Amino acid sequence: MLALVGAVVGMVLLGASWLQLLIAAALGLLFTQFAFLGHEAAHRQVLASGPANDRFGRVLATFFVGMSYSWWMNKHTRHHGNPNKAGKDPDIAAGTVVFTPEDAASSTGLRAWIIRRQGWFFLPLLPLAGLDMHRASIASLFARKPIKGRAVELTLLAVRFGLYLGFVFWLLPLGMAFAFLGVQVAVFGVYMASSFAPNHIGMPIVPADAKLDFLDKQVLTSRNVSGGWWMTALMGGLNYQIEHHLFPSMPRPHLNRGRQLVL
Repeated sequence: MLALVGAVVGMVLLGASWLQLLIAAALGLLFTQFAFLGHEAAHRQVLASGPANDRFGRVLATFFVGMSYSWWMNKHTRHHGNPNKAGKDPDIAAGTVVFTPEDAASSTGLRAWIIRRQGWFFLPLLPLAGLDMHRASIASLFARKPIKGRAVELTLLAVRFGLYLGFVFWLLPLGMAFAFLGVQVAVFGVYMASSFAPNHIGMPIVPADAKLDFLDKQVLTSRNVSGGWWMTALMGGLNYQIEHHLFPSMPRPHLNRGRQLVL
């Protein structure tokens, strides 16, 4: 929180300077760290009770990050239930990129052309990942289905974007303001995607009709990333992906100890 306040103060002091883009990049990193905390709250890792974690996570994810907490909870819960399972895990559902030969074969036109070259397009597309997360979460709140906390999240998002965009466009010239937002969203997208992509991409895809026990389901589809304490801080604990999937409510500081049990 102090870093966020420092970034806002720095913006005011710098004024109409292109050095603002450095603060924009820093905000992209900070919003991702808030997203990690929201992720931990969703897994009941932060506070003592479930409702308290939900309230905390909703404020973190919706107000500070600009993503719908209910959208994230729905998507992420289904992912944890069936990681890398075709037809079950929303994280490998066909989209801009695909993960199964069947989804690749069913693609046509420009999408098929992109998918045939998706290995080359993957990194250049990462800066757009943050924008897509904002889009998908906001769109989910307008879907015609029951959504817990819809009104609260819509209010938090409206206040968040109103304050943030209003402040940026009030403080900076128009072109600089758009550049600021572009850098911030791009850094956020790259950082978020880079933190989540190594966890399961490249690991086995479980066929839709396969039956696996809990241990095999969680371990065979997950990948840990080495690097010690600094990697844990950088990835919000997601570097211990196997332990996170086996013990989803285990707080980040204990994941390394959990690793000793898994070994």
